[in-house]
Amino acid sequence: MKLIASLILAAFASVASVAHAQDRDWSSPQQPFTIYGNTHYVGTGGISAVLVTSPKGHILVDGTTSKGAEVVAANIRSMGFKLKDVKYILSTHSHEDHAGGISALQKLTGATVLGGAANVETLRSGVSPKSDPQFGSLSNFPGAAKVRAVADGEVVKLGPLAVKAHSTPGHTEGGVTWSWQSCEAGKCRDVVFVDSLTAVSADSYRFSEHPEVVASLQSSFEAVEKLTCDIAIAAHPEVNDMWGRQQRAAKEGNAAYVDNGACRAIAAAGRKRLETRLASEKR
Repeated sequence: MKLIASLILAAFASVASVAHAQDRDWSSPQQPFTIYGNTHYVGTGGISAVLVTSPKGHILVDGTTSKGAEVVAANIRSMGFKLKDVKYILSTHSHEDHAGGISALQKLTGATVLGGAANVETLRSGVSPKSDPQFGSLSNFPGAAKVRAVADGEVVKLGPLAVKAHSTPGHTEGGVTWSWQSCEAGKCRDVVFVDSLTAVSADSYRFSEHPEVVASLQSSFEAVEKLTCDIAIAAHPEVNDMWGRQQRAAKEGNAAYVDNGACRAIAAAGRKRLETRLASEKR
């Protein structure tokens, strides 16, 4: 009887786990939580968004989807922060799943939106250019106001906050990875919000016919690998097992998010995917 009961419980847990995973779509609600120090996850169940806070104002990285903006705004409020204190919204790349909610959040906060130069027009219009590998399969999204470009290596400063831009093109032409330091109990960690590094495209697109895009992706892998990276936050949370880490953090504390090999692992996975894609195009 004990064996049967154990099997039933295991099966139930498995079903519950699958159902929970299926619930994590791009716009699904997600309770906010602190990753480390003044770095807080405020995104949806399927798309990362992070709030970096200070007494002088806050910086939001990414805005999730158009629908997800409501989740992000509610999460910021539920953590006890005011939307009007968000002074900058930083964009990793200009696709609907990461930038679709930026317009609504910009209106709620009055924040200035910052992104890579080649993505500024898309952030303003919500329409991706023909040069995007996913052109033709992308959804348009509401364009944002008060958008300006950041240069590679530029540091966005707000009071004690200093968030650095690292150009990581390829997934989009103007992709940006962002890094900063967060401190807790006298221990400071280097945090990196890693832009998407995946070779994804519309069905008719061939990366082998666009060597400049392949070169951009390869340079982005190298750039991310070289970053000082104690805590990596991937644009898609499952890429770096955010939810597994969150479960472990309940027992281990915020040390569960610390992994100084995480940025290299994300870059390695992106490189492997590109190699696989290029090999498949030779068949």
